[in-house]
Amino acid sequence: MEPVSVYLHIPFCRHRCGYCDFNTYAGKEALIGAYAQALAQEVAYTRRGSSERIPVHSIYFGGGTPSLVPLEGLDQVIKALVDTFAIDSAAEITLEVNPGTVDLAYMHGLKSLGVNRISMGVQSANPVELRILERQHGYGDAIQAVKYARQAGFDNLSIDLIFGLPGQGMASWQHNLELGLGLNPEHVSLYALTIEFGTPLEKMIERGLLQLPDNDLAGDMYEWTMDRLQDEGLIQYEISNWARRDAQGQAMLSRHNSQYWLNRPYFGFGAGAHGYVEGRRTENVLSPAAYIKRMAEPRSLEFPRTPATIGAKKISRQLEMQETMMMGLRLLQDGVSQSRFADRFGEQLRDVFPAEIEKFLKAGLLEWGGADKDQLRLTRRGCLLGNQVFKEFV
Repeated sequence: MEPVSVYLHIPFCRHRCGYCDFNTYAGKEALIGAYAQALAQEVAYTRRGSSERIPVHSIYFGGGTPSLVPLEGLDQVIKALVDTFAIDSAAEITLEVNPGTVDLAYMHGLKSLGVNRISMGVQSANPVELRILERQHGYGDAIQAVKYARQAGFDNLSIDLIFGLPGQGMASWQHNLELGLGLNPEHVSLYALTIEFGTPLEKMIERGLLQLPDNDLAGDMYEWTMDRLQDEGLIQYEISNWARRDAQGQAMLSRHNSQYWLNRPYFGFGAGAHGYVEGRRTENVLSPAAYIKRMAEPRSLEFPRTPATIGAKKISRQLEMQETMMMGLRLLQDGVSQSRFADRFGEQLRDVFPAEIEKFLKAGLLEWGGADKDQLRLTRRGCLLGNQVFKEFV
């Protein structure tokens, strides 16, 4: 049976950041205990749909702010995962952490629970930029959180940074990145700011209190970053993600996120979580309170539905091929393999998407790479214009 990944959504935050449009809620921390219990129940419910335990090779606690969940709540969920799935002994288990929400004892506790990878939302080292983003921490909190992680024995740390912020110049971004590298992370995720509809940041821009980010400048920042991180020895394996090599020379990429980019199956547990299992995309109810209530109501549902599921859409073979292209082309080293595509779908890549491939080969946005020219992948210029490429395949 093909190994799957598991995503668990923790929707709680101390404060909802001004740029965020994720399914997150501030001021509802009183629900965390009941929510952890409901999350464990949803995980356990999955066992009903299979006569054997499904193999799992990555687990990811995302949010929101998963580090707001007490250790006993996480322990409850992880025990449910162990009882429900066949978890690989070398599985990657990631938990997102916000600086300022953890101490050394909490980090030691995470390690004892089996968490082996930390993803930290640093976002910026500039106090003005952090205020624009409405982040509730300073860069000093990030330094301290990294120290706690290292002291607790974590040797796989990822940090997130955002560039292209309102009013941000090249020098400020370069300073942020250098300070981020000073934390010596094994993995770096860098994102251009997107102004999401209905967010406080969008409203501030509409009122003229902040200026829209400069797209050309953001492109220059991205290109400079590609060169700088290459000089640092990090491998850019995806449009927004870089990884160092471990002692054995293997890139320390995010195995969990790679599952998404390869369009492979994953379970989504928690309020607002999405999953992709047995050819169906599932969606859970958004409200944490409604999620807790639903999980307290026993029902008999067809796998992979749970009581929290509000939608389960069957994905057609054509859409699966399109999504495989759209996601796989984000992988800059591997791209989309002709041979793996043919093995999976029984059709040749060039026969399914002849016009699209030829168009972007001629435009210099795609190329055939790899030792045997088996991999269709973005060129450097294609990285800057990736959205133009992706939308042609959906």
